[in-house]
This record gives sequence, structure tokens and C-alpha cells, in this order.
Amino acid sequence: MSLWRWVILIAALGPFVYYALATYCAWDYFRGVRKLPPPEPSFAPPASILKPVCGLDREAYENFASFCRQDYPEYEIVFAVSDRNDQVIPVIKRLQRDFPERQIRVLPNAPQIGANRKVNNLCHLAGEAKYDLLVISDSDVRVEPDYLREVAAPFTKPEVGVVTAMFRGIAGGNFFSELAALGVPAESAPSALVARKIEGRMKFAFGWTMATTKQHLAEIGGFESIANHHSDDFELGNRVASKGHRVEFMRKNIWMVFPNETIGEFFRHELRWSIGLRNVRKAGYLGLAMTYGLPWTALAALVAPSRTIAAAYLAAYLVLRFAMAWTVGVWGIGDPVTRRSIWLVPLRDLANFGVWVAGFFFNTIHWRGLAFRVKQGLLIPLHHVKDARAEN
Repeated sequence: MSLWRWVILIAALGPFVYYALATYCAWDYFRGVRKLPPPEPSFAPPASILKPVCGLDREAYENFASFCRQDYPEYEIVFAVSDRNDQVIPVIKRLQRDFPERQIRVLPNAPQIGANRKVNNLCHLAGEAKYDLLVISDSDVRVEPDYLREVAAPFTKPEVGVVTAMFRGIAGGNFFSELAALGVPAESAPSALVARKIEGRMKFAFGWTMATTKQHLAEIGGFESIANHHSDDFELGNRVASKGHRVEFMRKNIWMVFPNETIGEFFRHELRWSIGLRNVRKAGYLGLAMTYGLPWTALAALVAPSRTIAAAYLAAYLVLRFAMAWTVGVWGIGDPVTRRSIWLVPLRDLANFGVWVAGFFFNTIHWRGLAFRVKQGLLIPLHHVKDARAEN
């Protein structure tokens, strides 16, 4: 057998090693989480929930209302919008009527500090927040009544600077909504757990929940320091970690509500994050090549010297890939989408590989009706686009 065939067959083992390692890291992490005691009831520092919003996400009222039902002694919810005529404002006014006992405020017309409209809103929100503990979450997030207690709990450790979360999905019901919801339980969470295990700590956060304090935020120059960056969640976690603080997962997971998507919306959404990742973690982006088991398995099967060896590669891919997805998504996170649609994981892998390749050739993204070029992690505004449904 020629040398190049041996090279392919050996390289194709790389994803299998990754799947086995990720499965172990997930088993080790979630086993430890299950042993953690519930949050200490006496630790409940007043909190400001910061909601930068633009437009309406699916089931927006129920998403926002879940934050109003917190079993927590003192907190406020502060929304920031860039446009006084935003269609989300009537929904927020309805919240204020339905939950008069809650402190709910709206801050319109955030000053334009940088190109990232979401971060402009966060600058405004952080400056107006009453309390020291800042809890940032996206508008498509839904939480349970103990959410704030779970977010606050890690801050009993003085070394913790940022708290983030994994999520369970609520899919819209169509094929691409289901496929999108598999992303974190089947891919991002395993990758984060491997990085956490190998490096001994996390150096980034996930945007669906980021909690920090005003003191930690001030150490990195506030949100103003990242107002031109694409990946605010990565930048916040990375910069706080660089100051010697820890980024930790909260003990329980949140819910993420996914809309129904067309194939175009799905791929534009995925490509936007792929472009962002390539710009902030170039080496890590290249390294993703060794996590895509399906194309490597197909290539190994084509060059294998026998059908038996080709079948062995295919069997190894299916067993190890599904083991990782089940361990993280079903056993660890408790994600209902992964439980019922785990059979879609190979299709998700195929889509990921295509998006990963495309990420090398594109630098332009559409985001909430605006177009940007991403260069070295920075957003460069291009022009307004007509489709206000551009991915969030």
C-alpha cells in the first residue's frame, strides 16, 4: 500500500481520538456537577439582568417572562434597544404590566461607541445597572425560577470572574431548526469541555449567559474595549481570564429557543459564527479539521485496502460519534433535541464541515439587518441590507 494511503488512514484516526477524549471529559465533568450541592440560600447578591435586544425572537414574551419569575430576593431587568420604534418594545411594556412587582426598565437609543450594536447596548446597560452583579443573556434564552441563584453561586469563590452556561434546545419544529439546536450539545460543549480539561480552565464564555461583576468588567476596560469586536462572548471571557480570574459553568443549564429556519438562514447563521471563530482563534479553527470524523471516515473508506477495514472505520465513527453526542447532550446536558434527533448528528457533521471550509473564503456577515466585514476579529460596517430577518 502506498505511503499516502497510510497517511490518510492514520490521520483519519484523529477524530476518533478526539471523540473518545471528549466523551471522557464530559463524563468526568458532569459526574462532578452531579455531586455539587445546591446553591447556598443565604448567598444572593442583588443582580442586574442586562438584555440587549433588537427585533422579535420566537416566543419572545415567554422568554422574557421567565426572567420575571425568578425566586430571588432583589434584582432588576434592564433592556436596551437601538431604535425607539423597535417591535420588541410593546412586548416589554406588556411585561411591565404583567409583572408590576419587578423592576423592569427600557433604555432606548444607546450611544454608538463601536460597530457592534449589541455591545453598544451592553455599554449603555452596564453604565445604568443598579447592582454590581451583571447577568447578560440573549433574547432567545428561557430560564427556570432558580436561574439567578445558580448564576450567582460560583461567585462565592473569589477566583471566579465570569459565569457562563450550556443550553438545552427548544426547536421550532422544522428540519433546520432541529439541526441548528444540535450545535452546542453535539459540538461546542464537547469542545469546551476538552479545552477546559487540557488547559485546566476555560478562556471564553458563551453569549447566551455571561455573568460578571462591575469590578471585573472595569479591569478589562468595560464593554467599551470590545465595542468593535465580532465575538463579544469570547472577548469578555478571554479578557477576564487573562487577568487571572476563572471562567466557570453554572451548575444547571438554560434553555435556548430556536426559530424555524430555511436552509439559507441555517447556513448563513452557521457561517457567521464560523467566520468569527476563525478570526479570534485561528489555530483552534485549523485544529477543527481533526474533529470532523465523517469526511475523514469517508476518505479512509475510499483508500482502505479492504472492505473489512473500510467497514471498521465507519463503525468506529458511528459508535464514537454517537457516544460523544449522547454523553454530552443527553446524559450530561439533558437536551431533548439531542435525545430525539441524535440520528441527525452525522448530517450536522457534514454541514459543519462544509461551513468550516466556506469559513476560509468568506469574511462578510449579515447581522440583524446590517452587513459587516470581519477582519482580525473586528467588525467593519459595510451597508444596510434589506432582509431584517438576518440571523441574530
